[in-house]
Amino acid sequence: MIDRKSLVRRHTVELSEADASCALTVGNGDFAFTTDITGMQTFTRFHDPAAAGSERLALNTTTMSTWGWHTMPNPDGFVLADAMSRHETARGPVEYPDQFSMTALYGGQAADDLRAGTWLHVNPHRLDLGRIGLTLRPGIDAAPETDPSALRNPRQRLDLWSGVLTSVFEYAGAEIKVTTVADPRRARVAFRIESDLLGRGLASVSVRFPYASDGFFQSSDWTAPAKHTSVLAEQADRACLIRRTLDEDAYTVRLDWSRGDLKATDDAHTFALTTSANTLEVVAGFSPHTGPDFEPEGFAPIEREAAAWWQSFWTSGAAVDFTGSSDPRAAELERRVVLSQYLTAVNCSGSLPPQETGLITNSWQGKFHLEMHWWHAAHFATWGRPELLERSMPWYLSILDTARDTARRQHYAGARWPKQTGPDGRESPSDIGALLIWQQAHPLYLLELLYRSHGTPSGREQLVAQYAELVEETASFMAAFAEDRDGDHHLPAPLVPAQECYDAKTTEDPTFELAYWWWGLEIAQRWRERRGLERHKHWRTVQDGLTPPHQDNGRYTAIATAPYLRRDDHPSMLCALGVVPATPLIDAHTMEATLIDVRDTWQWDSAWGWDFPAMAMTAARVGRPDLAVDSLLMDREKNRYLATGHNPQMGSYLPVYLPGNGGLLAAVSLMAAGWEGVGTDCPGFPTDGTWSVRHEGLMVWP
Repeated sequence: MIDRKSLVRRHTVELSEADASCALTVGNGDFAFTTDITGMQTFTRFHDPAAAGSERLALNTTTMSTWGWHTMPNPDGFVLADAMSRHETARGPVEYPDQFSMTALYGGQAADDLRAGTWLHVNPHRLDLGRIGLTLRPGIDAAPETDPSALRNPRQRLDLWSGVLTSVFEYAGAEIKVTTVADPRRARVAFRIESDLLGRGLASVSVRFPYASDGFFQSSDWTAPAKHTSVLAEQADRACLIRRTLDEDAYTVRLDWSRGDLKATDDAHTFALTTSANTLEVVAGFSPHTGPDFEPEGFAPIEREAAAWWQSFWTSGAAVDFTGSSDPRAAELERRVVLSQYLTAVNCSGSLPPQETGLITNSWQGKFHLEMHWWHAAHFATWGRPELLERSMPWYLSILDTARDTARRQHYAGARWPKQTGPDGRESPSDIGALLIWQQAHPLYLLELLYRSHGTPSGREQLVAQYAELVEETASFMAAFAEDRDGDHHLPAPLVPAQECYDAKTTEDPTFELAYWWWGLEIAQRWRERRGLERHKHWRTVQDGLTPPHQDNGRYTAIATAPYLRRDDHPSMLCALGVVPATPLIDAHTMEATLIDVRDTWQWDSAWGWDFPAMAMTAARVGRPDLAVDSLLMDREKNRYLATGHNPQMGSYLPVYLPGNGGLLAAVSLMAAGWEGVGTDCPGFPTDGTWSVRHEGLMVWP
């Protein structure tokens, strides 16, 4: 058996300097608190991407949840119909919500005819629930420190095994120690602060609240104090409630502390907690309701609960150990694997599909992209932790009627899932998102992985019954979407493929989506059989009639219409055999030739973090384990992983990119556990003796 404690603890994160790009997070999938080098949120401006500019990579320190959302006032009463444009199709004219202003997302003005779509695109947006940090002063009447350069000898340690973050540093000639933990089940974070600077009045705790931001990659607005309220509604000896109101949205913060006094300050939306003691314990809980969702608890019980949860997390599910490998890249791959498990558990295992930057900072106004849900969360099932994927799947049921309405508006049967959305499932107007299609099969694939990972027949039966309607409606749309042309079935224009750089009005039959259409319908057929039903005849007709993907010189192109293949963005055709298992549409030898061509000719600076694990999965399935490892560890800017485990993509716009972490875990599980019919262990790793791979608990892939 793998010594899991040793495996995890040899990748403990340790930082020894303040770095704007390196922020550590504690959380539970539905709530997260991201800290600076102090273990709190002390140096807000230092980590603010807007303040950092283009000179350095910066990552906000925020407090976020799956339930915390805000909507700007809508005096014009914009609705989705106001953002529609008409497209001519074989089904007649169809309206898609593709009218919005990209310029406005970066602070410009939207033209009058694009204002509706732009407002709908940016609303709702995820809230930064508040900042809890230290106020450090060199003297009683001195101004607070604003830059971490004032600290000496900082040391920060995130113990992945227990979920405890410990931060120690020196200031004003004294040591300060901060221990930070998140409640594993509630929206709550706890701190223990130890220093004689507390009793001397040189250190205290500040609690500050920003207004919401509808910016493209922004989490908060500190320039609009008149637009929101922060009311100290109830206060006891060592506890208080702060009620927050932002336009029509509200939430509550409960603070409990061990000793001291909390008061509002002269700065709007800022509260100060001071104490005469040398140790201060603070617990902050957040709730979407008018009162707290939980009973008060001190620091120690939350620390114990967090340790128990994380130890259970690491000892359950799967583990992979590369000890004994002679390939010099093995230790780095193991580090990425361990840290990615932690980061995806904290950010991607909640009750909603996650945004691409999780609960750490906002991207695309904090909305989630359903085409990325697979990359965030599929690995939970293959790593033996299906319950973490299951948390988000009921959300699809909650928006099923909305998805049906979308399909009906476009003259289709079934349910069409949105691309970019918030909790209510309403589409975000976009000339890309409104026409993207590869997210359609994701719920089917995720459910299939859940089915295979369930340990008991009764659990599988319950899963099939719970999601039977979703499976039927999803497959009904997919079958209806495929256009019959004299017996050949095509994926017709207008559509946007996974490689998003083609003209939606003319693009047809993308290679990846054709294979994924077959596989998605095949999953739905199997689910019908599991319910005791016959296979659907029309779905079978569509599967059998799907047109073969386009080829050029013995290699697959991205799409079947000119220009056929661009060599930037996602090399999505590789996913047709890799992410998707073998189907009648794809020839393995042709895919191997495509893989080699992509490796040698792609503009890798334009790729994204999940493209590298996607390439590795393809290499494994076509029998090239050497290329699988090379792809997974390719030395490219967008395939680097920081000391914190984060996979940055676009500077301070995307300093975190969790599809890269989730994709890495999916690829490693496929490479180690293999897939049905492969017949060998670790088929994705070379057999020349350079790799020693021990694994336990992984699921065999389809």
